[in-house]
Amino acid sequence: IERFAADVAHEIKNPLSSLRSAVETVARIEDPQQQKKLMSIILDDVQRLDRLISDISDASRVDAEMSRAEVSRVKIREIVTALTDIYAFTGGDSTPHVVSDLPPNDDLAVMGAEGRLGQVFRNLLSNALSFSPRGGTITLRARRRGDRIVVMVDDEGPGIPDEKLKAIFDRFYSERPQAEKVGTHSGLGLSISQQIVEAHNCTLTAANRRDASGAVIGARFSIDLPAA
Repeated sequence: IERFAADVAHEIKNPLSSLRSAVETVARIEDPQQQKKLMSIILDDVQRLDRLISDISDASRVDAEMSRAEVSRVKIREIVTALTDIYAFTGGDSTPHVVSDLPPNDDLAVMGAEGRLGQVFRNLLSNALSFSPRGGTITLRARRRGDRIVVMVDDEGPGIPDEKLKAIFDRFYSERPQAEKVGTHSGLGLSISQQIVEAHNCTLTAANRRDASGAVIGARFSIDLPAA
């Protein structure tokens, strides 16, 4: 709890400091263009704080909610198909393409909390979208392996440094794409996802995808769940 509180204080202090500086400055200047730029900074910082506080609140509730969540038969096929269809309608031509790769005639059912499992898949897809190149492809795969269902999110991004494959699940992990706007993500998405998966007594892991020569061609996040 002390470590979590210290992490939260550190993360909130950065946008608060920027917000305070911008507010103090905008009150002293009269140039409309400079005022407009500062107001844009203020709006960004407010949005960043709102996103951060919402994710912090969610992270603090996961364990308690999962301990009393109703478990039901969840069809992974339906979740993956819905996510793929949604992005097909909302994505643009220059954005990464999202496709699914599912075995025929198998609903890929697991026992779990449907809302929270859906949140995990959305978080992993959002992460993949952040790191994927324009026009790249993100593939949502699911396979039955004995009495397990394995769901994979594959991207065509730069991959993950080998020494960071576990650290990326730490709270507020901050290594983001250079082109991404500061504050777009709180750094809690993967940590929350891991909390949810572990509450299902399952595993969430990250690895690099490699071609025949051993070169990294993207990242893969895998969730291993018991089949229903």
